[in-house]
Amino acid sequence: MFKWSNMSWTARAGAIGVVFFVLFAYVGPFVSPYSAEEVVGQTWEPASSKMLIGADSLGRDLLTRLMYGTRFTIELAGAATILSFTLGVMLGFTAAVVRGWADQVMSRSVDLLMSIPTLIFALVVLSVLPRSTIVLVLVTAVLDSTRVFRLSRAVALDIAVQDFVEAARLRGEGTRWIVLREILPNAASPLVAEFGLRFAFAMLFLSSLSFLGLGIQPPDADLGRMIKDNKEGIVYGIAAALYPGATIALLALSVNLLVDSILKRTSSLKGGRG
Repeated sequence: MFKWSNMSWTARAGAIGVVFFVLFAYVGPFVSPYSAEEVVGQTWEPASSKMLIGADSLGRDLLTRLMYGTRFTIELAGAATILSFTLGVMLGFTAAVVRGWADQVMSRSVDLLMSIPTLIFALVVLSVLPRSTIVLVLVTAVLDSTRVFRLSRAVALDIAVQDFVEAARLRGEGTRWIVLREILPNAASPLVAEFGLRFAFAMLFLSSLSFLGLGIQPPDADLGRMIKDNKEGIVYGIAAALYPGATIALLALSVNLLVDSILKRTSSLKGGRG
């Protein structure tokens, strides 16, 4: 369906970017001669044949740290996005199909969560809970699921009044069947686009938390933590903090270019199974 020759240049750029960063994060560490925590030079040592983009604030190879940081960021953002979509889509579709008091309870609860600034909410929660990767992912997923809920409910409301859904109800199909077999396949297009946006948001949000000291804790580091650890070097004209920042921007751009092309291809899918 998605042949390389039929893809636009933006889609190709996005696909190349995504593949590059995945290989960079998961193959790169096996090629690098250094470990993530190995001190191999002086503080902020400039680029050389020994360290291609120089050293970080502790003298560790910055390129190797960037590989591991990208891996952490992809894994955390991916896990948070998958969880938020699983929760948000299922609750949103259920609310649209069941309606009544269940819809009102879920919708008002989501409105309450969305009325609280996400960063402030996360700072409060993470300040009282243990600082673990699981807690970090769960907090991000819950906050993100409110946006997914609103979108999926709005899309499902439009689909739920279609003839093929009414036919499924008349056949005696239950809520689970209608949600999984009738609504979900026909809501794929906007959800795919939203997944890319949510992944980018999760990546930026998790990086922001790490930059504030509430995300990944040393000795591990994601891209946000790397910016925090090397930000003092900017004053002295050292670009160590710019590399992880550029990685975040390019990865988010690549994901959204690819998702946008998928959305254009799937936007013509209409109608239902019936």
